Amino acid sequence: MTHTTDREPLTASLRVRIGQHDAHYGGHLVDGAHILRLFGDLVTEITIRTDGDEGLLSEYADIRFTAPVYPGDYLEATARVVGRTKLRRFVELEARKVIAASSESPSAARVLPEAVTVCTANATTVVPKPAPRSTAQDHLPASTGGR
Repeated sequence: MTHTTDREPLTASLRVRIGQHDAHYGGHLVDGAHILRLFGDLVTEITIRTDGDEGLLSEYADIRFTAPVYPGDYLEATARVVGRTKLRRFVELEARKVIAASSESPSAARVLPEAVTVCTANATTVVPKPAPRSTAQDHLPASTGGR
């Protein structure tokens, strides 16, 4: 997670290796839902950092899958808060391939000279209304009644 100054938006990022078990389609392609799960984790981290609560992911919009993903690839996913209301956070998401699996051998891979964008999306998350402040009286044990 990257914290930023007041002038810069809040961002989060993660880097993962795509495993062989993630291949879902013919040609050993990885399903797009795998990338959306990464995005969901990033949005959750952002709402925890901004609101102290995981919140609820309410919408993905403008999802674009722009390049294939294969087992052995390394993806770097980033999220950036681009807007907020009292109960909603709006987040831009991007996943980029930074290392590509190679067909030369099962364990071969190469660092890409330039990251390749594999998916972009926007997300909206909803955070709960702040709970009313409790008083010291709220934390006292209940009366046990007469003895």
